[in-house]
Amino acid sequence: MKVGMIGLGAMGIGMAKNIAKAGYLTGVYNRTATKAQSLADELNVIAFPQPEDLAVNTDIALLCVSADNDVLAVVERLAATIRPGSIVVDMSTVSSDTAKQAAAVLAEKQVAFLDAPVSGGVEGAKNGTLAMMVGGDPDILEKARPVLESMTRCIMHMGPSGSGQATKAVNQIMAAGVNQAVTEALAFAHAQNLPMEKVIEVISGGAAGNWFLQHRGPTMTQGIFTPGFKLGLHHKDLKICQSMAKSSGVSTTLLDMSVADYERLMAAGYADEDISALYRLKVID
Repeated sequence: MKVGMIGLGAMGIGMAKNIAKAGYLTGVYNRTATKAQSLADELNVIAFPQPEDLAVNTDIALLCVSADNDVLAVVERLAATIRPGSIVVDMSTVSSDTAKQAAAVLAEKQVAFLDAPVSGGVEGAKNGTLAMMVGGDPDILEKARPVLESMTRCIMHMGPSGSGQATKAVNQIMAAGVNQAVTEALAFAHAQNLPMEKVIEVISGGAAGNWFLQHRGPTMTQGIFTPGFKLGLHHKDLKICQSMAKSSGVSTTLLDMSVADYERLMAAGYADEDISALYRLKVID
């Protein structure tokens, strides 16, 4: 099974390395050609000059790009040369409507499409422990599963096209809520002059313990915001969630608050920091 990877950002590089380690990766493509060539040399695969070249030389094309328009643009280019019977798997975070549009474009070429966004951040991509939520034909998922398992710890089929992206929207809203709760609680602990390392350790072992507190609490309380998941990207995802929520009439109180807080931080130049930079707005020295 020949696999090509499109999009070599912080997530895509980790994914590509794990796919190569499993023996499936044939080649890569990235808009910055030097980045693609560097990784291709490291992994001993092909750096394809264009998406069209990758499409015609692989059985499965994997995408991990930044935005809805980027996904649709890449899909249109793949559709120009891709062979019938191929599979395209999009691991970007975009709207459900974008996933459905991509599926329709590829269906005209007798090509299957899975929307398969992931959760787990840069660490998960690097360690091959991502959680993947998939929309599309379950039989196609089974064909692609050996490849997808090389970079995940959990793969869940959620329903027809668009269902994977809808599930990822749930994840992103929940991540925003956890971020709000943890940063505000730790700012409160700071104001009470408590020993922060001990606060994080004891609460991590109880009912309020969570991954974000355990892994980001120690760094945020030291003013370290090296990105696992960039604040600017989460803001982009939450704007998608706002649009989806508006169309379905769902309450967005926490979502709107998080978008507004992120915009304050982005205006101050913190878009490329980890989402735990929200702590900057909560703590008062």
